[in-house]
Amino acid sequence: MSSRKGIRIEGLSKRYGQGDTAVFALKDVNMQVAPGEVVGLIGPSGSGKSTLLKCLGAVIDPTAGRMVLDDEVIYDEGWKVRDLSALRRDKIGFVFQAPYLIPFLDATDNVALLSMLAGVPNAEARAKALELLTALDVQHRAHAMPSALSGGEQQRVSIARGLVNRPPVILADEPTAPLDSVRAMAVIRILNDMAKRFEAAIIVVTHDEKIIPTFKRIYHIRDGVTHEELGEGRGFD
Repeated sequence: MSSRKGIRIEGLSKRYGQGDTAVFALKDVNMQVAPGEVVGLIGPSGSGKSTLLKCLGAVIDPTAGRMVLDDEVIYDEGWKVRDLSALRRDKIGFVFQAPYLIPFLDATDNVALLSMLAGVPNAEARAKALELLTALDVQHRAHAMPSALSGGEQQRVSIARGLVNRPPVILADEPTAPLDSVRAMAVIRILNDMAKRFEAAIIVVTHDEKIIPTFKRIYHIRDGVTHEELGEGRGFD
């Protein structure tokens, strides 16, 4: 039985400004994502998706609400974690639309760097990185520089980097946007496989109509408010 609990968000709000000029980017958002689960977060531009992701990633401060990560309260009307940089490094994985690989490091070191920054010895960090690259079927590109990788390979390396510290939560922001249908479905399948293998709760922000039918649960966000619905969840059991 998993010891992980995923992430739970209760009454999360984000306000910009005060008084008559106040604008709520998020209003009383509630979400729960279990370990091993991949959920979609969809909504029109300006709906609050990016604000929610930044709050979940401890990049910006919410105004109110509560966030619980693996039974640890990380935010409750204020941050309960002293070192937000360590929280982001160790507990939250990020996968972006663009891979943002460091151009002068090879694929292995791009993945290993976060572990090294967390104090893991270099050889051990590289071994962990190679294990993930193997799981993602790009081990044959372990010593390739980012400029020599295809777009799909770069995104797999990016996913490996997001997983390297075994975070309980992974936030994926439009991870399939630059990819064609075949590569997009490969990436979403990988995220589902990795969620199960590493007991990670994964939230995928997307506009990509190709992958929306793969989600078993979807959160729609509009005007800063979320609504949950069951998705089609095709093909990833």
